[in-house]
Amino acid sequence: MTTTAAPTTSRAAVPFAATVPFRARGPLSERVIAALAEEGPCRDVVDVAVHAVGSSTDILQDDDVQLALFALYASAYGSIEAFDAAREWDPDLLRARAVLEGALEERLRAVVPQPERPAPRRDDVADALFALTAEDGGPSLARFLAKKATQEQAREFLVQRSIYTLREADPHSWAIPRLSGSAKAALVEIQSDEYGGGRPDRVHATLFARAMRGAGLSDAYGAYVDRVPAITLASLNTMSLFGLNRRLVGAVVGHLAAFEMTSSIPNRFYAEGLRRVGFGDDVAEYFDEHVEADAVHEQIAGRDLAGSLAEERPELLDDILFGASACLVVDGLAGAAMLNAWRDGRTSLRGQEAA
Repeated sequence: MTTTAAPTTSRAAVPFAATVPFRARGPLSERVIAALAEEGPCRDVVDVAVHAVGSSTDILQDDDVQLALFALYASAYGSIEAFDAAREWDPDLLRARAVLEGALEERLRAVVPQPERPAPRRDDVADALFALTAEDGGPSLARFLAKKATQEQAREFLVQRSIYTLREADPHSWAIPRLSGSAKAALVEIQSDEYGGGRPDRVHATLFARAMRGAGLSDAYGAYVDRVPAITLASLNTMSLFGLNRRLVGAVVGHLAAFEMTSSIPNRFYAEGLRRVGFGDDVAEYFDEHVEADAVHEQIAGRDLAGSLAEERPELLDDILFGASACLVVDGLAGAAMLNAWRDGRTSLRGQEAA
């Protein structure tokens, strides 16, 4: 890949730091944040993106690239008020996003193992997904939180989770207009529960915001972006990559299926651990809710959503499996980073000096 030198930008010349709730981690994220806040030009951001990708040793762990992609996706979600809505469709920013998305997808396809392909039948696909997720070692982090974590580590866990969970369900909802028939009905059924079934107080993101407040943390979206590592941003960026690109609708369906299939048991451990370290029902309720809800959702996601989609559109089967496997790999890396830090007696968060 041909690269160009990354232009330099003076941080002193960036007046948006007081309104955007996080700071840049390098030339690319600095240029992207400035452009989205309408405090900088868009015209050369593609060159900066190409340079950042070309010089990165691992896109999944690259702070500058992952923060830039997170900011570009945040513009599409409308989750950062400081970002100018008119720049959501800026052609230069979209081209830069495509560069970063291409690099992320390429990396994912290189590191994510492709599961064995079942027949494109509803029950066969569901069985393959249940077998895939049964092999996942994810609950080790949950068991650590249940049995060994300190209250401060439990707060770190909530901070790490806030990057996705304060926007819970939104990345997968992009798939709704791209599906039809049984698969669409199944996805809407799952997402209706995620959004509270018509009750604003039961929206899962709202329950998580309550948990954050109960633990003495801010529930403002983006408040802790500066503190989380690149791999935590990569977890949400992977969902957004799949959800925002129509050609990857199979991947976002597979991702959701794996996400739901690996949720119920860990959430029981999380609730147990949060209560053990002294938090009350206001903190644990979000996780209690998912113990029962996701036990139901995993059946719907495996058979009625992923299985039905594979039957209706067999050409999407490989991407369904890829999305499920990507969920396990990326979230596994994020969980392992937390667990390894705690076992070493370190914080899993970035320090203020790094931020």
